[in-house]
Amino acid sequence: MGVKLLRERYRVDLADLQATCEANYARLMRLLPDMRGSCAGRRVAISQGERLLGVLALDVLESCPYTTTLRVRQEHDLAWLPSPPLEVRVYHDARMAEVIGAQQARRFLGRYPYPNAAMYQPDEKSQLNLFLGEWLSHGLACGHELESVL
Repeated sequence: MGVKLLRERYRVDLADLQATCEANYARLMRLLPDMRGSCAGRRVAISQGERLLGVLALDVLESCPYTTTLRVRQEHDLAWLPSPPLEVRVYHDARMAEVIGAQQARRFLGRYPYPNAAMYQPDEKSQLNLFLGEWLSHGLACGHELESVL
């Protein structure tokens, strides 16, 4: 008589995903408050003493009346640990921001069967939005304005 182990199917927690997207909106508005009125991006340097560890780059790709699309990426990152560029859609009317693209992938589903051809995790969309939140929080906590050297 064998024991059959069944993994419970992943269920999307919409309230949790919405809270994450709302928190990401608030973080982005602190980092790039004029994203609606300006196409200028922003560079936030992350340093340890005199050593530059990387630059959090926020670039406006598209600005519409109710949405803004941004590219969030790391400049000057470590060659052995590259961070994925993220495409983020900011919904100003709903005050939410969500990841809509990472590397070459776009439009993530809320849930994936596992295993799948692309090897996405069942909660890939939630993980990407949590990653964005941690990245932005780190930039807010440890970052400083990038100054050009003359």
